[in-house]
Amino acid sequence: MKLRIELDGRTHDLSLEREGRLLSGSLDGRPFSADSVEVAPGVYSILLEGASFEIQVETSAAGLTVTANGRRLPAQVIDPRQWRGRRSGSAEAEGSQRIIAPMPGKVVRLLVAQGEEVAAGKGLLVVEAMKMQNEIRSPKTGRVEKLAVTEGQPVNAGDILAIVS
Repeated sequence: MKLRIELDGRTHDLSLEREGRLLSGSLDGRPFSADSVEVAPGVYSILLEGASFEIQVETSAAGLTVTANGRRLPAQVIDPRQWRGRRSGSAEAEGSQRIIAPMPGKVVRLLVAQGEEVAAGKGLLVVEAMKMQNEIRSPKTGRVEKLAVTEGQPVNAGDILAIVS
């Protein structure tokens, strides 16, 4: 995926590939490889070149705010595939979306049933990892096509939890 990102007033070109927890690509032409885990909704733990970072991404009507190393930076992702959605005021994912476990843990609660209609941002299930409960939310408005887990089931990072279409 190729994106243009505006971060704190500076524009960057990002090429990104994800395979499980591993991210690889280039930022402004410089190659990188990182290990990334979403530890909570919008909070990422990233290991890059031996250094560990916790990045928080918040969305609002005004756009994105990225918090890294205690600094809050305004951000905007410029992706040609999203222009149509932005013009209509929507920032939702399109098409069928696989909801993937961000880390190993245990499903402690299902918040929806298979076949149920859900709104973007609605909680689908709760995964407990490292004694913390994380609500996994729907990336789009749609129908829960499949619940691939049950309450009490252990999951590994990258396992499919649900599909929303």
